[in-house]
Amino acid sequence: MRPPPFAAIAFCAGLLAAAPLAAQEEPENTEPLDEEFPEVTIVKRGDDTFTEFRLRGKLYLVKVEPLRGPAYYLIDRDGKGQWVRNDNAHKLAVPTWVLTSW
Repeated sequence: MRPPPFAAIAFCAGLLAAAPLAAQEEPENTEPLDEEFPEVTIVKRGDDTFTEFRLRGKLYLVKVEPLRGPAYYLIDRDGKGQWVRNDNAHKLAVPTWVLTSW
C-alpha cells in the first residue's frame, strides 16, 4: 500500500494546528457574574466564630470555629434545611456551578 501524498499530510497537520486557535476565541462578555462566586459572611457569636457560605442568596455551608476544640462544618446537602455535621474538611465537595435551573 502506498503512503498518502505529502499534500494530504500537510493539509491534515494544518487543520490540527488551527483547531486550538478556533477554540480559544473569547466570548463577548468575559466578566464573571457575581452569582458565580459564593458570598462569605463571618459572624462572631459569643466566643464562637461562624463563617457562612451562600450561593445565590441560599445558605449551604457553615464553618463553626469554637473557642476551644477543632473547627467543624455544617452542610445542607439537599437544600432542605437539614444540616449535617462534617468534621472532615478535606472530604468537603462544594458545588460551584448550576447544571439546571427552573
